[in-house]
Amino acid sequence: MKEEFQNNGMYLEQNPEAPENGDLKNFDDDGRPKRTGTYIYICTSIITAVIGSGVLSLAWAVAQLGWVAGPAVLMAFSFITFFTSTMLADSYRSPGPITGRRNYTYMDAVRSHLGGCKVLLCGIAQYGKLIGVTIGYTITASISMVAVKRSNCFHRNGHHVKCHTSNNPFMIIFAAIQILLSQIPDFHKLSRLSILAAVMSFAYSSIGLGLSIAKVAGDGIAKTTLTGVTVGVDVSGSEKVWRSFQAIGDIAFAYAYSTVLIEIQDTLRSHPPESKVMKWASGVGVSTTTLFYVLCGCIGYAAFGNNAPGNFLTGFGFYEPFWLIDFANVCIAIHLIGAYQVFAQPIFGFVENRCSSKWPENKFINTEHAVNVPLYGTYYINLFRLVWRTVYVILTAVIAVIFPFFNDFLGLIGAGSFYPLTVYFPIEMHIAQAKIPKYSVRWIWLKVLSWACLVVSLVAAAGSIQKLSQDVKTYKPFKTQQ
Repeated sequence: MKEEFQNNGMYLEQNPEAPENGDLKNFDDDGRPKRTGTYIYICTSIITAVIGSGVLSLAWAVAQLGWVAGPAVLMAFSFITFFTSTMLADSYRSPGPITGRRNYTYMDAVRSHLGGCKVLLCGIAQYGKLIGVTIGYTITASISMVAVKRSNCFHRNGHHVKCHTSNNPFMIIFAAIQILLSQIPDFHKLSRLSILAAVMSFAYSSIGLGLSIAKVAGDGIAKTTLTGVTVGVDVSGSEKVWRSFQAIGDIAFAYAYSTVLIEIQDTLRSHPPESKVMKWASGVGVSTTTLFYVLCGCIGYAAFGNNAPGNFLTGFGFYEPFWLIDFANVCIAIHLIGAYQVFAQPIFGFVENRCSSKWPENKFINTEHAVNVPLYGTYYINLFRLVWRTVYVILTAVIAVIFPFFNDFLGLIGAGSFYPLTVYFPIEMHIAQAKIPKYSVRWIWLKVLSWACLVVSLVAAAGSIQKLSQDVKTYKPFKTQQ
């Protein structure tokens, strides 16, 4: 049995003539298969994209900035992210946010509202960030898996034992899982995986928060200050500056999910209006993550003080109870399995859409083969999708194995993509869509916000470059986890 489909972006569109010959109820107003995304699915997708294992490193970020600047920066970027996400949600349709033509990807939105060379710049920033995130998640997931093995080793042999363990086998395991999951056709089929990933993110965040509260209750509040780590005591003057830059960047990037916002919004059913639902979902998602971020960052700082580890689960800020630490790290790995797909699906869709448009008659690219799967039903295998997605996952795993310090490079990628994707393009598209007069009060303060965030990106980029240069100097290929 064989059926033909046309790959188009984040979906598979069956016979384009179907709306004329088939049931119109199964198609949207633009002739594409009817979307079924719900408010709950969108909320879980946002939380999956936003809350990463980086939440467990926010205690370190707050430690660099202190009790005053730390929470203030957390709240500031929470507001900025929500504010710009509402503008980006309106940009999903053009020219109007309710009845305009749909833009299926971030690049489509920029093309409709701004056009010109900005479309290319958007593509470079977006897909560069997405590729970097998938590589980074491969590394981070392997670190969590290794942490489980090392935790058991510490429990058996004592905390003084080094318990050397290589990350490489766990990266291979993670890649093998992703090869299977990457055969999920598009974003529309990720609902269950996104819900599972969101539950896992709440689980390990809650465990980290609970352990921090228990530490404060048992040992009291550690040494903390209003301005964070102390110059001349904890760090040198230059280290204080660079660490503060890195901390600001870490917090800014922790909220950034604009990279996939349009693609997530494109899964929403058409009624009620997508922009309204997306704004509500963004409010719930950002406020929920902000609550966890502030609690984990501030209580973690209270528990560990100026000596807060980079990650108090995989960095062994806690050793006991070892079984709870193991469970939390397993939750991190499961969450990253789902989050990888949230960030990889736009890459898959972009390449498949381009190839399908360029070679519409190529059967290798466009033909779907029906296979009956026990307990599942009919599953359609596309050979091009199978080969290309498998190759992509393997390449990301190979890069992760060769460059285990890639997460620091990801900070630089984040600095380069945060400003254009989270701030610049949403503001510029909003100005164009709302036809805001140049030099009006509203135009001026939007521009001031944009320029201020540009400064933050440059500062964070400087901190990332400094950290990356240090890691390159000490880099040893195929280094085992210490």
